[in-house]
Amino acid sequence: MASKIRLEDRECPLSTALGHVGEWWTLLILHDVFDGYTRFDQFQQNLSISSSMLTSRLRTLVANGLLERRAYQANPVRHEYVLTDLGRSLRPVIVALAAWGNSRLDPAARSMILVDAATGVEADPVIVDRVTGRRLDGDDFVFAAGPAASEPFRARYSRESRS
Repeated sequence: MASKIRLEDRECPLSTALGHVGEWWTLLILHDVFDGYTRFDQFQQNLSISSSMLTSRLRTLVANGLLERRAYQANPVRHEYVLTDLGRSLRPVIVALAAWGNSRLDPAARSMILVDAATGVEADPVIVDRVTGRRLDGDDFVFAAGPAASEPFRARYSRESRS
C-alpha cells in the first residue's frame, strides 16, 4: 500500500501554497474579507455557501493562520473573522488572479474591475520584481533550487536541465 503524502510534506512551495488556499471557496472567502466582510452570515449570504461548508473553510483559514476568529458579541457569543498579516499578504495573489480572469473577457463582460480608490481609474495589475521593477511574466525569470532543495529538486532546476 502506497503511503499518503501530506501537502505539508511536499517540497514544492506551490504545492504548499495550494494546500492552504487551493480550494476555490477559500479564495472567495478571502476576497470577501478584503472587501470588508467579517461575519459568518455575511459570507453565507454573499457566497450562497452551506453552513457546514463555510464552517469548515473558516476553520481551515483560522488553523492556517490566514484569519483570526474574534468575539464581537457576548450574549449570544458571535464571532467575526479578520485578516492576519499572513492573510493580508495574499491580496496581491487575489488581485493577480482576478486580473488574469478579466484579461480573458471582453471588457463589457467583466463584472468586477480593480480601480484606483482615489481616481476611479481602472488599474492594470502586473507582478514585478521588487528589486529591479521588471515584470516577472517573461522568460528572463526562471525557478531555481533554493538552499533547502533536495537532490531531485536541484536536478530539476539545474541550469543544465533547462538547456
